[in-house]
Amino acid sequence: MSEEYLTLREKIEKILIETKEPLTVSQIISLLGLDPRDKKLVYNALEHIAKSIRRKSREKLVLAMIPPICRKCGYVFKDLDKPRKPSKCPKCKSERITEPKFKIIVR
Repeated sequence: MSEEYLTLREKIEKILIETKEPLTVSQIISLLGLDPRDKKLVYNALEHIAKSIRRKSREKLVLAMIPPICRKCGYVFKDLDKPRKPSKCPKCKSERITEPKFKIIVR
């Protein structure tokens, strides 16, 4: 199927399967040529991709996330319920937090 006919989710899925290194939402936006304000849209798509990729691949593929980390104290946000970048660190209240990174991997 031609690249131009893919939905946003399909394009993101394709990028995350083909990439060698995990990508941040900002990098995904840049690769797709989207507006930087579309982060919420991409995070929403990632949430759906996480559910559908397992089902479509019969549990062989999974959306892996490298969790965000506080740049000030090193706190790792490992128990997030959905893909997102937290606004503040619960430990030191810093707002200097790395973006989570995503990649679709074989289980």
